[in-house]
Amino acid sequence: MPELPEVETTRRGIAPYLEGQRVSAVIVRESRLRWPIPADLDVRLSGQRIESVERRAKYLLIKAETGTLISHLGMSGSLRLVPSDTPVAKHEHVDIVLESGLALRYTDPRRFGSLLWSTDALNHPLLLRLGPEPLSEGFDGERLFQCSRRRVLAVKPFIMDNAVVVGVGNIYASEALFAAGIDPRRAAGSISRARYMKLAEEIKRILTYAIARGGTTLRDFVGGDGQPGYFQQELFVYGRGGQCCKVCANTLRELRLGQRASVYCPRCQR
Repeated sequence: MPELPEVETTRRGIAPYLEGQRVSAVIVRESRLRWPIPADLDVRLSGQRIESVERRAKYLLIKAETGTLISHLGMSGSLRLVPSDTPVAKHEHVDIVLESGLALRYTDPRRFGSLLWSTDALNHPLLLRLGPEPLSEGFDGERLFQCSRRRVLAVKPFIMDNAVVVGVGNIYASEALFAAGIDPRRAAGSISRARYMKLAEEIKRILTYAIARGGTTLRDFVGGDGQPGYFQQELFVYGRGGQCCKVCANTLRELRLGQRASVYCPRCQR
């Protein structure tokens, strides 16, 4: 699943080509995504000037004059820019055609993503109760410490809770916990303020670096410019169960936490 760095990479890739452009048509070839694409999306969006392309958690917010297109890439979705006359391939479900001659093409083999329209996006049910952005001033170790008190939930699913902080998905939670030296199985409420300060720093550092590297290429993901990310080449634990730790050479262990595969180093993480 594309995580926050992949979504931010997509936003940065498409924004310069969308902002200030008018939409000439919306072509929907398959409306059956996680939630059905609104039947009147072409009517609502065509003729509108795109004012900005923003991100909230893993949602892309394409803001037009009278509303916002809320996009989630699901498990395998991608948005990329193509010439509007580019032949359509399998799983390319939607084109947002621009007056510039380009089209923003939405591709989603598994159809778990979404394209929704809202006239009040930040109060949309999908966005209303989200926690702070991990790279914002509203997120720090003190927040993690305060939110974790009396929590017996393991620390890894705790930091993946969107009510605590948004966008820290499986890949980057694993990597941040390794960098902070914290065992992902530990109860969230048992971790000290000092260690949460370190963990918050590592979350910010790793996400910032992953964005700069174009995100992590897993299965179908490519950025808005059609190019893959490269952070996968630098992962320390995610997807490396049974291999040697890059720091201490101990064998990395794999288990499941919160229905997600988790890999950690029993020597480096306590």
